Amino acid sequence: MNLNLRKAIYSNISTNDQEQLEATIVDAIQNGEEKMLPGLGVLFELIWNQSNEQEKQEMVDALEQGVKQL
Repeated sequence: MNLNLRKAIYSNISTNDQEQLEATIVDAIQNGEEKMLPGLGVLFELIWNQSNEQEKQEMVDALEQGVKQL
């Protein structure tokens, strides 16, 4: 069986509006289930690929701050 996780996730969210996308992210984070991490990774990849250099730097800065708070 050849499962392409990215394609499956893209297919599942392709018709979602902003509210649904946000609910997906919030639900995945609040549930804290390990099985949701790959999906969040794919969503982050989409965000990263659509971001300009300034936005990417802001994300890296936010990530650095979050890591320091652990």
